[in-house]
Amino acid sequence: MTGSLTSTVSLDANQRRVVIIAARFNASLVDQLVEGATQAWRDHGGEPARLLLERVPGAFELPLAAKMFAASGGVDAVVALGCVIRGDTPHFDYVAGECARGLMEAGLSTGVPVIFGVLTTETLAQAEERADQRRMNKGRESMEAALEMIQLLAPPARAPRAPRTARRLAKRQTKTRARKR
Repeated sequence: MTGSLTSTVSLDANQRRVVIIAARFNASLVDQLVEGATQAWRDHGGEPARLLLERVPGAFELPLAAKMFAASGGVDAVVALGCVIRGDTPHFDYVAGECARGLMEAGLSTGVPVIFGVLTTETLAQAEERADQRRMNKGRESMEAALEMIQLLAPPARAPRAPRTARRLAKRQTKTRARKR
């Protein structure tokens, strides 16, 4: 199955702060995801100093680190990157499922976007295709999803209010007009 993230939203990383949490397990693949996410950050105007990169042992450890960063108040979003490839045992199901559940819970409990950028594939070839910079790099897509969610969840700009004294004066004038009638 192929697909890509397409958005009509203009993404802007300027003045944002994002952390990428990357698993060390399957490092050659995860490093490609990190490269894609980092390039997307730069392409959308992100300052290198405002993009953090932290490593954890594997995909199973991503949720705890994601929740810690999301709850810290120091980042606008968390991008979790990893790779779990199915083997001959049910280990894949436990790791992939709990990783997904934990990352979702981290985002829901903190209100901070936590993006699931973990490859969960049947084969190494599928993982290589999804990590490849020239093809469908899911790291890039994950960063772009984070930027879109930051914009979506940002509080809407409020119309500027008149200074307090101007509001009081307007209120008095309204009361005066009402009395004259």
